[in-house]
Amino acid sequence: MSNSVSIAEPRHQPWLVASDDSVDEAWVARCIALGEYLVAENNGTSVGFLRWSRFWGKVPYMDMICIDQPFRKTGIGSLLLDHWLNLAVASGATIVMTSCENDEQTPLNWHLKNGFERVGEIMFPTIQQSSEIFLAKRLT
Repeated sequence: MSNSVSIAEPRHQPWLVASDDSVDEAWVARCIALGEYLVAENNGTSVGFLRWSRFWGKVPYMDMICIDQPFRKTGIGSLLLDHWLNLAVASGATIVMTSCENDEQTPLNWHLKNGFERVGEIMFPTIQQSSEIFLAKRLT
């Protein structure tokens, strides 16, 4: 099994539109143009992505990480995370952030296992049922 991670290219757009159902096609195109998607491939087939932005225009913020079901718990998520953290360090970042809903125990545990710490919580009652937990990871 050969896994690789790269910054998304226009050729990845159809797969990302189908896979990242939390945003629309225009947002996918915008993120590709800005280099804000990483795509993981297994033997040349896209199997996961990490979408990111910058909180306050400064702090790298992982908006979403998603791995196709058959490839979960195979290290693909760690490959995406490591690639993103290396990009953050190269850009001069000293901290990165992410978040997940309070009732999403699997993602929360994954973030904590990967060195993120809880830094806050906020409720968006008209948007989601559960509070949003913010997490940060210091980079060395």
